[in-house]
Amino acid sequence: MRKKIIITTALCLAVLGTMAQKLSVNKPVVNVGKTGYQMLVTATFELKNKGSRHLTIEDVKPDCGCTKVDFPHKSIGTGETFTITMTYDAQMLGHFSKQAAVYTHGSKTPFYLTMEGVVLTEYQDYSKTFPYAFGDLLADIDNVEFDDVKKGDCPQMVIGVLNNGATTMTPNVLHLPSYLAACAEPKTLEPGRSGKITLTLNSENIHNFGLTQTTIYLASQLGEKVGSDIEVPVSVVMVPNAQEMDKQYAPRLQFSADSLTLGIIGGKMKKQDVITLTNVGRLPVEISALQMFTPGLKVSLDKREVLPQQSAKLRVAIADRNALLKARQRPRVLMITNDPDHAKVIVKIGVK
Repeated sequence: MRKKIIITTALCLAVLGTMAQKLSVNKPVVNVGKTGYQMLVTATFELKNKGSRHLTIEDVKPDCGCTKVDFPHKSIGTGETFTITMTYDAQMLGHFSKQAAVYTHGSKTPFYLTMEGVVLTEYQDYSKTFPYAFGDLLADIDNVEFDDVKKGDCPQMVIGVLNNGATTMTPNVLHLPSYLAACAEPKTLEPGRSGKITLTLNSENIHNFGLTQTTIYLASQLGEKVGSDIEVPVSVVMVPNAQEMDKQYAPRLQFSADSLTLGIIGGKMKKQDVITLTNVGRLPVEISALQMFTPGLKVSLDKREVLPQQSAKLRVAIADRNALLKARQRPRVLMITNDPDHAKVIVKIGVK
């Protein structure tokens, strides 16, 4: 059985060593929390090349044979991020602290990454029911989407949470925008107990159709410091109410495809593709919004008004493949139109 904890927080908070080739990492020490006897537990460290030239990791040496490491064996460009993982085979009970020395080309002195945790004889694995870790607070989802919201709607989304720590928690949500409210039940969580946080959307406080996004923070205690390790992306798609019109004369869109696949396909990089939008109706199609759910894409539309029997080209390109692969939300492109049958158009983007 394998327990996996991924730490991908903001970089550049700690610079490791005084090497000519500088690296930065937010958390050189990662606490993976509780794990079970004879289980594998993995910590992932995200680093960045802060130097002015390419960097090569020559070796990463763990301090014992019970810990395995994985690191990139290729040259790392200036400003590029990468990961190093440590996997501990928990063959002993109690608290553990495992180190790995990282050696870079051109530096005589290594720097160290550390994973800590505790191995228990009786350990319940919550990885299936609460797979996402926000510190010791576990949750059943790591992003929130309110879809097909109309003006006046007040939809709710429930986040299931569990206290995987050793002390009582007061689960709460930080940095709520004006259109969101949160309520935790129960107000406090004893160790090993589960609860829920209900998010309620007030659509009256959202003024534009299309995609509205924000980031909230799932905290285990009041006043907890916010960071990307406890962040939860939130997306709201507001759509106009269906227009009453004679469909015989309405604008009508047809698409050459409703999805695209970009990235490394058949050993070659496919960076962009095009979808053709054709108006087969009798009134002009107006595209009032064109947005992306995730960073890492570049989109363009050659016209926002498509006259009857004319077409428009939607071009989608990769701007940052790594960002797309790491995104919690599925890469998609959103369009809002005046076609009563396609008020909301979602183009799914597969990334390889």
